[in-house]
Amino acid sequence: MQCEINEKKRVLFMLEKNKIVFIDGCRTPFLRSGTEYLNLMSYELGQFAIKGLLQKTGLDPNYVDQVIMGTVISNVKTSNVAREAALASGIPNKVHCQTVTQACISANRAICNGINEITVGNADVVIAGGVENTSDTPIGFPKKMRNKLFSAQKIKGLGDSLKFIFSLRPSDFIPVRPAVAEYTTGRTMGQDCDIMAARYEISRDQQDDFALRSHQLAGIAETKGYLKNEMCEVSLEPKFKVIKTDNGIRPNSKREKLASLRAAFDKKHGTLTAANSSFLTDGAAASLIASESKAKELGLNPKSIIIDYAFTGQDLEDELLLGPAYAISKVLDKSGLSLDQMDVIELHEAFAGQVLSNIKCLESDDFAKEKLGRDKAVGKIDIGKVNKWGGSLSIGHPFGATGSRLLTTASNRLHVEGGKYALIAACAAGAHGHAMIIKKYEA
Repeated sequence: MQCEINEKKRVLFMLEKNKIVFIDGCRTPFLRSGTEYLNLMSYELGQFAIKGLLQKTGLDPNYVDQVIMGTVISNVKTSNVAREAALASGIPNKVHCQTVTQACISANRAICNGINEITVGNADVVIAGGVENTSDTPIGFPKKMRNKLFSAQKIKGLGDSLKFIFSLRPSDFIPVRPAVAEYTTGRTMGQDCDIMAARYEISRDQQDDFALRSHQLAGIAETKGYLKNEMCEVSLEPKFKVIKTDNGIRPNSKREKLASLRAAFDKKHGTLTAANSSFLTDGAAASLIASESKAKELGLNPKSIIIDYAFTGQDLEDELLLGPAYAISKVLDKSGLSLDQMDVIELHEAFAGQVLSNIKCLESDDFAKEKLGRDKAVGKIDIGKVNKWGGSLSIGHPFGATGSRLLTTASNRLHVEGGKYALIAACAAGAHGHAMIIKKYEA
């Protein structure tokens, strides 16, 4: 019996010793793809975010134990984009760097991997986040052309060269257009969301209203300086043009204009449009996390404590975008907290219909019983707590970076709004979900 008591004391001591804190976050301005970041590589965007984070926190890079970055569209030249971004930002080459990918929750995964590394004692200070530059998407040739190019490595002499040249056909040079589609089902995420919105009876008007709300709230947050406080400036060569703000926010959008847009995916029956769907975005974000003891030792001022997190997987046919509902249910169970205890809620806005469908599922007794194994609904979400500084529909959604932005914004909102707990959640391709609960840090 005494041994059991001592073991419990030891575990509690280790948990307290390894309490993980979020110090601060920094991101580049998020820009629509094909605009000012067009000529940058992903690692260059990543180094801006990491460098900005170091400057913001005053952390000596020699104290960084690991750098973990998420990304979705990988450039073959910089497959470990975390390493290239870290070195370019001044992180010492002795620091271990890794790149992870999990679709739109890649940064969430990077941050949670960092949490795990600190928890087991492999690190004390971790920079984690993500980067995406859809403007630098690699464009491939058709498979038959790739096969010919691969065989061309064995060319020896003029005869082989001529044989290779005469084997080429005009169709070999037609590039393969990239598509944001689910490999298993062949459907785009927008098509799946159209189906889901219809199933849960989320109207076009509701989606347009939510999209307009996102832009209006982001405009207010921008005016108040909340968004600027999360960003670093990006200076682009050769003219050193300085980028200071996101370029996707449209606070003066007119509701009637949104209503006039045509459906983007299901042209005949769909309710998703370019306005109520997130746009392709370039950007990077980085978060500094550490053990509480190390943060105190280094004189760092944490903003929040990581309470718990959860990842989930669902049915790809019917539940591709329902990850938040599943993950929120799971993380609340793990933490012993309830939905009504959450003062701040940050939900990734892949589509307005996706957010509204997940909120409806969380409020449904039937969904709770049939899908979550609960006796009753998870709870009702107060929309007034959700994304009060805008979201992915307005600010933008660099696939690999959004999770870091969500953590930074949630932590900052806790301090501005005087809350105690914040809930973060996101969906991802592959029918994945992620949720995290944080608590405002008070020394």
